[in-house]
Amino acid sequence: MNASDHEPDTAESSSGANPQRVEVVEVAARDGLQSDPTILAPGEKVELITRAVQAGLRRIEAVSFVNPKRVPQMAGAEEVMSALPTDAGASYIGLVLNERGFDRALRAGVDEINVVVVATDTFAERNQGADTDGLIAAWASISDRARDAGIATSVTVSASFGCPYEGEVPVGRVAEVVARVCEHAPDEVALADSIGAAVPTDVHQRIEAVREVLGGARLRCHFHNTRNTGLANAAAAVDAGVRVLDASLGGIGGCPFAPNATGNIPTEDLVYMLERMGFDTGVDLDALLAVIPWMEDVLRHPTPGLLARAGNFPGTR
Repeated sequence: MNASDHEPDTAESSSGANPQRVEVVEVAARDGLQSDPTILAPGEKVELITRAVQAGLRRIEAVSFVNPKRVPQMAGAEEVMSALPTDAGASYIGLVLNERGFDRALRAGVDEINVVVVATDTFAERNQGADTDGLIAAWASISDRARDAGIATSVTVSASFGCPYEGEVPVGRVAEVVARVCEHAPDEVALADSIGAAVPTDVHQRIEAVREVLGGARLRCHFHNTRNTGLANAAAAVDAGVRVLDASLGGIGGCPFAPNATGNIPTEDLVYMLERMGFDTGVDLDALLAVIPWMEDVLRHPTPGLLARAGNFPGTR
């Protein structure tokens, strides 16, 4: 299998994007850290993001504008944003869950916002204190304000492949939620396997189901490696035409409101796989690998990614 065998999503090809290019969105500083036992200082988060940018990553989920009492790992968002490098061509994403969070994000100067809409009511209530209808309504109000402010928008549809409370999530339910989200014209929609339940056949099935309701939105995928299927699912997404994938340096991550949810797919492992498949990520893999010892030092524990242990393979970037 090589890059020339794959056709990108319609929304991707219409944008003029190179079909051999896969964009990696780095989420370690937000999704990666949000349930880590070590709480990093703002300066350490800035260092993490800066190292990611220096390695060639150009979209970074940098901060979360949530209540730090609920997620103390996300405190100091404004301080982080004010210290990030602005001359490297990177786009910094802030997670917002409501209009209060959007107000903070706007003042902090984020380049993009990401809003989370959970596909199941039970998880939505546990995660954000409202059912799915309420989260879609919150996104609708935020979307208008973001458009007026000229800020790019994405919506992550969490629990798209399974729910920790309700179990299996029907494909039709996911397509319905994505369709309702797309009524308010996000620039991008991410299907998220929040608890790492998916296998490649699920990925193909759900991408096919939502493709017709995306409108002009790009499709992104977000996988966790809870059951060791994350990289296989990423390969399946690329095979299905997706050209934007989330990943977290070292494979750190999880959700504090989803029992047993473990880390995201490791950025360095994903880049290795994609480059060996013939895709271009624009990322310096050796520079990524050099970040891992520093990360493990500041986090005070090993990270679950495997490439950093085995090393890069000769003949690859």
